[in-house]
Amino acid sequence: MELREAVRRRRMVRRFDPSRPVAPGLVDSLLALAVRAPSAGFSQGWDFVVLDDPADRGLFWEAATETGRRDAWLQGVSAAPVLVVCLSDPEAYLERYALPDKGWTDRSLDRWPIPYWDTDVAMAAMILLLGAEDAGIGGLFFGVPAGRHDAVREALGVPDGRRVVGVVALGHEARRTSGSARTRRRRPLAEVVHHGRFGVSSWSRSGRL
Repeated sequence: MELREAVRRRRMVRRFDPSRPVAPGLVDSLLALAVRAPSAGFSQGWDFVVLDDPADRGLFWEAATETGRRDAWLQGVSAAPVLVVCLSDPEAYLERYALPDKGWTDRSLDRWPIPYWDTDVAMAAMILLLGAEDAGIGGLFFGVPAGRHDAVREALGVPDGRRVVGVVALGHEARRTSGSARTRRRRPLAEVVHHGRFGVSSWSRSGRL
């Protein structure tokens, strides 16, 4: 599949078919693509916990689910046969940028107004989603509720210092459901692309707006 087609076709899948497993080896091949994502200083401060065993996924959902929640979203997503928990490691970046070629020996977080450890992991997750589309399976990126991060880390044996950026669910779509895109318009390029300074659009300047 061409990249443009994969980008245009990709949708977040919210209802997975538990009877259709993901082909053996496919997750590893998708992760091999994901780690080709860019990372600041080639720090590669990411880890991915693959949950393809029902017992492991059960531990995750028990740890990640807010008390009393049993809605249609949870039922549909928890049917996914594979979860990939995407973790970032800020310490890897502080260590990398303290090396001689970078020289930030103070290891101060103030030098990082944007947490690139999370940004880089998010880019890797995007490659996972596009790779899933290319492979003919569905994918969904979702977050762990704020109050459940510690429980998830403990359940999965995640070391201290790692951050749970999000989770990619993978599997075959059971049925199509609509998300926010059904009720919200996609912002046009003339509204979101600015040339030279904020508020100047090439479409308006060229008379094509």
